[in-house]
Amino acid sequence: MKDNFYITTSIAYTNAKPHIGFALESVQADAMARWNRLQGRETFFLTGTDEHGVKIKRAAFDAGKSVKEFVDELSDNFKGLKEALDLSWDQFIRTSDKKNHWPGAQALWRKLEESGDIYWKEYKGLYCVGCENFVTEKDLVDGKCPDHKKEPEEIEEKNLFFRLSKYGEKIAELIKSGELEILPEGRRNEILSFIEGGLEDVSFSRSKDKLDWGIPVPGHEDQVMYVWCDALSNYISAIGYGRDEKNFEKWWPAEIHVIGKDILRFHAAIWPGMLLAAGIPLPKKIFVHGFVTAEGEKISKSIGNVIDPYELVEKYGTDPVRYYLLRDLPSDEDGDFSTKRFEERYNADLANGLGNFASRITTLAESVGDLSGQNASEEVLQKIKQTAEQAALASEKFKLHETVSTIWSLIKFGDGYINENKPWEDSNKEVIY
Repeated sequence: MKDNFYITTSIAYTNAKPHIGFALESVQADAMARWNRLQGRETFFLTGTDEHGVKIKRAAFDAGKSVKEFVDELSDNFKGLKEALDLSWDQFIRTSDKKNHWPGAQALWRKLEESGDIYWKEYKGLYCVGCENFVTEKDLVDGKCPDHKKEPEEIEEKNLFFRLSKYGEKIAELIKSGELEILPEGRRNEILSFIEGGLEDVSFSRSKDKLDWGIPVPGHEDQVMYVWCDALSNYISAIGYGRDEKNFEKWWPAEIHVIGKDILRFHAAIWPGMLLAAGIPLPKKIFVHGFVTAEGEKISKSIGNVIDPYELVEKYGTDPVRYYLLRDLPSDEDGDFSTKRFEERYNADLANGLGNFASRITTLAESVGDLSGQNASEEVLQKIKQTAEQAALASEKFKLHETVSTIWSLIKFGDGYINENKPWEDSNKEVIY
């Protein structure tokens, strides 16, 4: 049995700068990666950027830049989060990378074609540029995409389709059996309901004369890969699929994909279908975090409440930002970012709580000397053991807010223990153990 741990974030779409939602996802995945390294597991943490598609090409045009220049700048923005948020990722994959990504994406396409699950189809329908997805009338609210508040475009062209409908029953079976575990349970139920409603075949290419910014389809040079077919393959291309099979076999299947709930259908329906068609094992788990609101409102450029993680780090520092994201925003539900609550956490937990506790301990250590723990209180030892067990359990369930809360209970206990036993009094010095 492999004792390694391969974890991924979704890859960020380079049509805008990093926002607080991707910062949350990155810090969550980083905490999981660090936890598994502490357990002695060889760990590989992947993140990156998704750089193809109509939306990106239009955003570059609006910015007055070439597409390459545009995505290079934004990709660097996302890459810079490693230092800003102290992320420990091992590789940063870019879908525009012809050396590391394209071979895997094209190798996967060939497998899909060999399975007989790629076919030509004349298509006329509605396309939401914001979602980079074909939609139907029933998906719309008052004729507009509910997420992007824009009317979809009507498209008519001949594309290559993937026979996703063939795999719906098998995907549902794998999710129900737990072989493909979707966390939390509410998201599992949501995707099962969607799959059992019947999966439709999906367009997997765009005509090159309509979109020339993308990966060429092998054997069909007049077509480029549809953005989701291209993007999803990053999870295997980055570790060597199609170019370094030994490394691919070392790390795949992934232990967990960490994603936002808005892309659940792509990851828990289309991606498993692609892997089944190609004869590749499925990832073990998909962990779905919620959305982040700002002061109770949906984050929107038009409202002007977009939260820039770089600005937060500049104002408060890396560790306070990481702490708040893990402590105050539920790992598996929607969470709200509040400046007031952030500053309350900063002052109460970090400055007065941890800061004060650490100061008291170091001061006592200087006066007492040896703190080897040979005469440690049984009560203290039991509390440490209990905290470690509870934190481990919460971490294994990916409830990171509970992990941090549990650890914080130990700090509160320690502070209370010092107050109660007053080790600064000569007769009580031994109780600081």
